[in-house]
Amino acid sequence: MTIAHLIEEFEAWAPPQWQESWDNCGWQIQPGVLAAMPQVLVCLTPTLAVMQEAIALQQAGTPINLIVAHHPLIFSPLKSVQRGEAIGEMVHLSMAHGIGVYTAHTNFDQVPDGTADVLAQLLQLQTVAPIVPTQPTVGYGRVGNLSQPMSLRQLLAKIQQQLAPPDLIYSPEADLTQTVERVAVLGGSGASFIGDVVKTGAQVYLTSDCKFHQFQEARDRGLILVDAGHYATERPACERLVAKLMSLGAATARLSDRDEDFRQFFTANPSLVKTA
Repeated sequence: MTIAHLIEEFEAWAPPQWQESWDNCGWQIQPGVLAAMPQVLVCLTPTLAVMQEAIALQQAGTPINLIVAHHPLIFSPLKSVQRGEAIGEMVHLSMAHGIGVYTAHTNFDQVPDGTADVLAQLLQLQTVAPIVPTQPTVGYGRVGNLSQPMSLRQLLAKIQQQLAPPDLIYSPEADLTQTVERVAVLGGSGASFIGDVVKTGAQVYLTSDCKFHQFQEARDRGLILVDAGHYATERPACERLVAKLMSLGAATARLSDRDEDFRQFFTANPSLVKTA
């Protein structure tokens, strides 16, 4: 099994032609590693920290030669590639150490065991279907019924337990004691799908990166919006991607320890807060 063969098998499962027009799936940097045996490091976002992790693993005896990421390294056309800049440094280190960077983004969002499917499985949703079908049996997001009805409070606790987000935001005026049966999920930035979710009859929609007025829109349309954060809603699918790559024939596949959430939440110590 070579990297070229692994990518061929992977793209038969998650075809890059399924990506959105604005997206950039596939090879981000290919430093001449196609004939090598695939030794893969999987991450959510390809950063310098992840590249440095791959190099450290090489030096420790694990010959990582491919980073497979969910988020693209390159979105917009580049005007230059220079040392000292993030992409320039990634290109330099990729070429110097023989580590390719490959991305599966909106194509990976749609497939079975992709970002949305994994969320649905973690919440044990039943009779699951895409929120927006794009191909037979696949598409963006998932909607289904809980294995048994529960209160909104219990559902939020389950989300917290399964995803461990640093913060969990939900719609104002939601009744925590109300019974929930039907739930929609979409990993990453999914607020633009609120209208589609409403059509599915879901009572709760789990996603991330929701703005102030999108919470208002959801409330006004009778939908409880739950924002668990971009990292927390997509990172679980990366772990599943490790298993997928191994099943396709990778010699080694492991999950990055250096993936970053890029956000921290500050909680003030009550003893340090002055009150009038």
